[in-house]
Parts: sequence; structure tokens; C-alpha cells
Amino acid sequence: MASSDRNAVLRRLPLVAGALGGVLLLVNRLLTPEITDSQARADALGVILSALLILTGLLWQQVAPRSPDAVELIGEEGFELAPDLPQEVKNELAWASHLLLTNTVTRSLIVVYQGNVLLRRGILGANKEVKPGAILQRVLDKHKPIYLVGLKTYPGKIEFDYLPENTQGAILQPIGDRGALILGANAPRSYTLQDQNWVSGIADKLAVTLSNYLVDKDRASVGS
Repeated sequence: MASSDRNAVLRRLPLVAGALGGVLLLVNRLLTPEITDSQARADALGVILSALLILTGLLWQQVAPRSPDAVELIGEEGFELAPDLPQEVKNELAWASHLLLTNTVTRSLIVVYQGNVLLRRGILGANKEVKPGAILQRVLDKHKPIYLVGLKTYPGKIEFDYLPENTQGAILQPIGDRGALILGANAPRSYTLQDQNWVSGIADKLAVTLSNYLVDKDRASVGS
């Protein structure tokens, strides 16, 4: 049974117990030919307890958390890698993107490094180029992540034309000091703190790999 199903059952338990207790008290009262004072007091206490259980169950139903409304992202699913990457980098990008797409709410993913788009995967946006707007540029300059919990209501969402047009939430995670990992979700407020830590760890791993292969390669070409 899924966790959400177990929680739903637990939230209904007070309601069921209270209703059952009330029915049993009524049956007991109807089947008792003569009511004593002590039984009357016990019945009154039972009615109060049943009412409290029912009230608790109703309150739990009201405060039950609701999952964010998910949408179907507009675009075609794809997997694009820059053709001139070393095989080790391609393997690392494929591994990292697969983990994020299968273990988080991410539905669209882009890796930008040294001004180049290295990877696009998931539901692809219409624009293949990534021109840093104010938000992405801030991530690249400050090397700090930005989580946009409700992208559709954000005035600056126009800069994210490289993501599906109805992307609901986004994380922009720096990759070292030379790039960024851009994630798009199909529901607002859907990335948990654990998801954000997961994204940060994968970005750090990518930073090491990309720095070893791409930066060293650039230095070697300059030296030659």
C-alpha cells in the first residue's frame, strides 16, 4: 500500500471509531430494559467521547495535505547531447539526468557549461539555445541555486523559453563556477528539501567531471 493510502486510512480511523461507538451506545440503550444512574452517566460519557472522535476525524480530513496540481508539459520527449563531448562526460551526463528524471519531479532538464548547452533531456522546450536572462545570470555569477516554486505566476518567466512553455516550477543549480543545471517540473511547489539536496549533490559531482575533462581540454588546446 502506498504511503498516501496509509495516511488516508489513519485519518479516517477516528471518524469510524466515533461512529461505531455511537451506534453501539444506541443499541445498548435500546436493549436495556431499565437504565440505572451509573449507566446513564456512562452513556453520557460515551456519547461525548464518540462525538470527540468524530470531530477529530473531520478535522483531520480538513487539514490533510493536498498534492500540487500536475500538468502535462507541452513538448516532445527527447535526449540530446552535444556531439563533441568526451565519452566519459556523455556517460556522466546520461547517468545524472536519468537519476534526476526518475527520482525527482523533474520532467525537463538542461545542462549549460561554459556558455554551451551540453544536454537536453526529458520534455524539450521549443528553443534549443539557452541565453541567460537575469535569473540564470544571477546563478552563474553568485554560484547559488534559485528555486522558483510557481513559475507560471512569475513575471520573469519569459527568459525560460528553453523550457516547456507550461513548466510549473524550476530549479537553477550552479555547476561549480562555470555552468548551471536547469530543472523543470510539471507541478508547483513540488521539490522537497530532500530533492533540492539531491540536486545539489549531483551538480557537485558533475562539476568535478566537467572540470576534469572540459576545462583541462581547453587548457591543453590553448597550450598547444
